[in-house]
Formats: sequence, structure tokens, C-alpha cells
Amino acid sequence: MIKNLILYCLTFLFCGFIFTQTNEDYVKYVNPLIGTDTSFELSNGNTYPAIARPWGMNFWTPQTGKMGDGWAYTYKSDKLVGFKQTHQPSPWINDYGAFSLMPSVGKLSVLESERKLKFSHDNEIVEPHYYSVILDEINTKVEFTVTDRSSFFKFNFPKSENSNIIIDAFFKNSEIKVIPNENKIIGIAKNNSGGVPENFANYFVIEFNRPFKKSGVWDGRGNIISKNKLSGKHVGAYVSFDTNDNGLVEVKVSSSFISHEQAWINLYRELPKSKKFDEILAEGRKSWNNELSKIKVETEDTDYGLSNKIKFYSCFYRTILFPRQFHEYNKDGEQIHYSPYNGEILEGPLYTDNGFWDTFRAVFPFYTILYPEKLGEIMQGIMVNPYKESGWLPEWSSPGHRDCMIGSNSASIIAEAFLKGIKNFDIDVAYDGIINSSENEGPLSSVGRKGAFEYNNLGYIPFDSSINENVARTLEYAYNDFSIWKLAIELGRPKSEIELFETRANNYKNVFDSSTNFMRGKLKNGNFQSPFIPDAWGGAFTEGSSWHYTWSVLHDPQGLINLMGGRKDFVKKLDEVFTSEPTSDFSYYGFKIHEILEMELLNMGQYAHGNQPIQHAIYFYNYAQEPWKTQEKIRYVLDNLYGAEADGYCGDEDNGQTSAWFLFSSLGFYPVAPVTMEYVIGSPLFNYVEISLPNGRKFIIDSAENTNENIYVDNVKLNEKHYNKNWLHHNDITNGGKLIFNMKNTPNFDWGSSESSIPYSMSNE
Repeated sequence: MIKNLILYCLTFLFCGFIFTQTNEDYVKYVNPLIGTDTSFELSNGNTYPAIARPWGMNFWTPQTGKMGDGWAYTYKSDKLVGFKQTHQPSPWINDYGAFSLMPSVGKLSVLESERKLKFSHDNEIVEPHYYSVILDEINTKVEFTVTDRSSFFKFNFPKSENSNIIIDAFFKNSEIKVIPNENKIIGIAKNNSGGVPENFANYFVIEFNRPFKKSGVWDGRGNIISKNKLSGKHVGAYVSFDTNDNGLVEVKVSSSFISHEQAWINLYRELPKSKKFDEILAEGRKSWNNELSKIKVETEDTDYGLSNKIKFYSCFYRTILFPRQFHEYNKDGEQIHYSPYNGEILEGPLYTDNGFWDTFRAVFPFYTILYPEKLGEIMQGIMVNPYKESGWLPEWSSPGHRDCMIGSNSASIIAEAFLKGIKNFDIDVAYDGIINSSENEGPLSSVGRKGAFEYNNLGYIPFDSSINENVARTLEYAYNDFSIWKLAIELGRPKSEIELFETRANNYKNVFDSSTNFMRGKLKNGNFQSPFIPDAWGGAFTEGSSWHYTWSVLHDPQGLINLMGGRKDFVKKLDEVFTSEPTSDFSYYGFKIHEILEMELLNMGQYAHGNQPIQHAIYFYNYAQEPWKTQEKIRYVLDNLYGAEADGYCGDEDNGQTSAWFLFSSLGFYPVAPVTMEYVIGSPLFNYVEISLPNGRKFIIDSAENTNENIYVDNVKLNEKHYNKNWLHHNDITNGGKLIFNMKNTPNFDWGSSESSIPYSMSNE
């Protein structure tokens, strides 16, 4: 396996634009295929190879699945049906505005079932900005590279009188028009999975570098029609070339959610006629290296070290794909966007394709360190403008509001950004949106707060109400209210308002059962629901059980320690998470959902790293003055639950969250409660890390004695001073400096274990 990794890196090194020795090529460490060896039944990432620019509006991917299948590309598949423009953030959310191109030679077969061709990973090159594959059945090489909104294809056909390119505008209503005298095709793809107004459309344009020998359109039954325009539920087009003299056909593609005119603007601005394929390819590689080089990691020169580098930079790549740009730039260079919230064309930025239930935990905290200015624009584009356009803050957007997951975690993201000094967004509008969401149910169960009336009046959502996932919602709302409390103080809001959210932040206590030391459903009459099954998934909880949600007190671990009877009982309970059998009652679902199966495979008891609710819990040992246990378990997860090949995740990757967990944890710290401004120390993975901060400073992490055996922190120095706290403040990092870890193969029970060493808890305020 490691030999394959080495070959993979060497392939990257010698493919495309090669950096000099003084400018390291970090792209060579990115494997976009990690997470693609997956399925509906069992997720090893549920990713696809996203060929894109960082935060690009349009991604492209090779397609092995059927049109509309959320599993667009799976590693075990051996046939391709097209090369697809995609905006899919998750297979569970699915795609929108998709269309594809696919070559054929000889007989023209347009439908997926007929045009699919075998391929081999041995003949495939996959990089963040570039994809190529050789289709042996037709002796054709396909290559493409991308910009933010456009793509540049090279089809290298064999000698043939009939070399074809099939354009599929997909289902759910589409239009296509061939313009032979201009070597162009334009079309409209209206396919979506929800979250759009009636007038939603993706307007695409395609320009070829040579005339067509033949062309036409086709319908969803595969009927080829000898005319140049067609609309219907499912339509497409084809163009044919005589490639006996020259097999190369170059194709430029772009799209817009605004108009065909805007799509042409996007195309000619990003792929000007003066630039050749290799120039765009080099620019794409440079754009990724510009981002990836902001964190330089060094490790031992071993297979283990190489594997860790691949994991790190592949996770970095995933973390800065979403949220994607949804805005465009008009002919005057002004930022405009089609609003998926009200169907209008409006000024300003828009970002989308994000589920905050996942990403508030580590993705957005990562941006506060490395991309504060960018994050300000994202906040305006993913919070403020959607609120202005719909009357609600998003919680899952793709491209507009989607009914998925729980919580009102937009509050945490907004509060964290502002508290960390990010001010280039309209905080007044954002705060108004926060208050609106805290008091009201929205048009979808995931927008606003489902159960807001019950929560605000009782202090919890009753188990015997009509609202499912009631305990999970109560716990998440409590952390969100803590976030609002902190932000309200910063904004100088009225005392009564501040006190209200301070009170609500303690609502987690209302669903804690001291007789079992578990979070538990509570009835309207104040009694706990019975019978209680701690490993029952669903019902009162979201994609987990009480084993997972009992630790969802991000802002007040000390309060949870107190509820459990003190530090020793808390640690005992936390230990049981990792030592208990991975049992589950899945009667709520009727079958074992993939998250349950993934937990069973981890060999970590009830700990389910493949899903978000418990990902932070390993760091809770720090709050209980036993940080060595955090260190031990962190390194186990980093080494065993993440991999450098196609099956490299232990559950859904989720818009960068599972990747961002790896990034932070491998650096040696993690934002358990992002709003607190603190990062809890774990066990660093690399010997040396250099973070280039946007203020021009550097933050160095030196762990010279770090190995796969030396996993325990013996002592720490921060800026040459002995440091015994088991957490870092945000400013410790962003001000620049040097953090030195001395690592050993045995625990130091004294370091970071005093009462004065522990991170923030609301109860200690």
C-alpha cells in the first residue's frame, strides 16, 4: 500500500507544472481519491474527486454513477459515463445544475447505459486542479483542468471519421442548442434536489476549437434528432469530428446561474483565447500551492511520515472546497449573484453548499486562523445576504435552504468570527438573524429552531412532544445560546437580553439524568422517559445515541463534571465510551444506518468518530485533568481511522469537517468550543510545523522527538517559557510565536493536570 503511495506522489511530482526546489509542490501530496471507496451502506468518506479551484463555483468530476445518483464516482466502479460539472456537497444532499461531456468513437450511443466505457485507475491521474484518463476501448485520452467557473478539456482521439463528444444536459427539464457555424453549444440544466425557486437554472456554454463534421440533439429515450435545438424533461446534444489528420479536440466550458451572457463573460474572462491549456493548468496548480503552502509540515523520512503528509494535505484540500462561491462578476467586474432564496439577481457575495451542524466545529475555526479576511466575505455571503433574501439564517444551504440536520449553529459561527476580530461583515443584520432564529420555528425543520416555544418556556424540548431528536436539539440550542450570550456581551446588548441567553445556555442540565449519568429524554411533566436504552440511536438523538450526546456540552465540561458527581466519576464515564461494547438499538430506523456500522468497525467502543456529535469528546480528558488520555486516543485516531488511500475516512467527510478535525488534531490542538477562543491541546503528529499567518507572522510548532511511539506530551514551551496549561488561546496562535512539544513514549501525569491548567468552562466563569 505504501509503495503505491510513493508512486502516487512521484506521478504528481512529474505531472504538469513542477515547482523548483525552493518552492515545494504541496499538490503532489494531495490525493483527491481519498474517501471515494464508499457506498450507501458504508461510508469511507462519501467523497468524489472534486477537480476545482479553492472555493470554486463549479467543480468537475469523472462520473461512474447514473444521472442523479449521489454517489457520482465510486472507486470500485470500472466504467465511466461522463465528465460532470457538479455542485454536490454531499451524496445525501445530492447535486444541482449538473451536466456532462463524454467522448465516443464510431457508432453514436448517447444514453448512459450505452455510452459507458471501461477505465483503470492505472491510467488515471487525479489532482485537485487536473484530471486525465485513457479510455482504452476507444483509444482516447481525456484531460481537463479548471478555473473558478470554467473548465478546459482536451480530447485526444484516434484516427477516425467519427470521433464524437456527447453533451448530456440531464433530467428535470433541460434545453440545448447547437450553433454549428460558431463551433458552440449552449444549454440550460435545471436539475436540482431542492433549495431553489421556480426560476432556477444553470446556463452553460461550450466552445470547440474546430468545426463539426456532424451535430444534432437527442432526447431522454436516446432518439437522435437532426436539428439543432431541443427542450424537454431530458435532452442532450452531440458533435462529431473527422480526426484522421488530427485527433486533438479542445473544448472550453463555463456556466452561470444568471444567464448565457454571464456564462460567456465567465468563460472569456477565465479562459481567454490567449491562454493555452498548459498555462491554465499551471495557474490551477499554483492556486492550490498558494493555499496549501500556508501550512508547512515536516515529518520523519519514512513511509509513515509520507502517509501522514498525504493525509494532511488531502484534508487541507477538502477543507477549502466548501463553502463554494455562488457569486459571479459582471462585465464591469462587479460582484453579483442569483439568489436561490428569492430568485432575484442581486449585488454582493453569496456562498453556499454547507451544513453548519458539521462545519461549525472545526472548518470555520480553521478559517479564523488562516483566512480571517476571506471568512468575513464568506460571512456576508453565507449568513447576512441569505438572511436579507429569505428572512432566515441558513443551517444547511445547497444552494438555498435545505431541510437537513438540527441546531441553530449559524449563531456559533457568527459569534466566533466576530469575537475573533473578524468585522468585515454586517454584524447588526447577522445578530438580528440570530435573535429571529432563537425565538421562532422556520419554514423548514432545520431553519430557525424546531421546538423553539417548548425550549424557551420549559428549558428543554419534551420527549413526549411531536418533535423528534428532542434531546439533541436541547443540547445544541444550549451551546448556541452560550454563543449568543458571549456575542451579546461583546455587542453591549441590554442586560435583560444577556441574562436571558446566559440562563438558556444552562438548559443542558435539564436533560441530564443523574441516576444514569446520561442525557435522557424528559417528559412534559418533568419525569424522564422510560424505558431508557443508552445505546438507542435516533429518537431523542440525531444520528447517534445518548453515549454520544451526553458529551454535547461544549461550553461547560466542568458543569457536566459537576452533574456526574465529580472528576473521577466523569473520567470513569468517559473511559466507558471507549471500553464498552459497540452495541446499538437501531429500532428507530429499522435497520443499521451506515453510521452504526462505521462505529462497529472502529474498535473504539461506543466512540463513533465517523459522525460529528462525539468527535470532540476525546479532548474532554483535559478538562478532567488527565490530558495523557487525550493524547493517547488522539494519536490512535490519527494513525488508524484516517488513511492515505481511497478508503481513508471512517465515515462521511462532511464538507471538510472530518478533514478539519484531522488538520487541527495533527497540529496538536482542537477547538472544542469555538466561541471560547480556546484550543485544547492533544498530541501533535508532525516533527515541525510552520503556519504562515495572514498578518505576515509565523506560528511554529516544534515536536522534534515526535514519532509513532512518542505520542505523549512530556512538557511544553510557548515562546521559550514553560507552559503548563493544556490549552492555547486564539491570540497565542495568531500573534505568531513558537510552541515546543517535548514528546515521550510514556505519559507525564503531571503536565497539564492541575486545576489551573484546564480550559474554559462556563461554570468556572
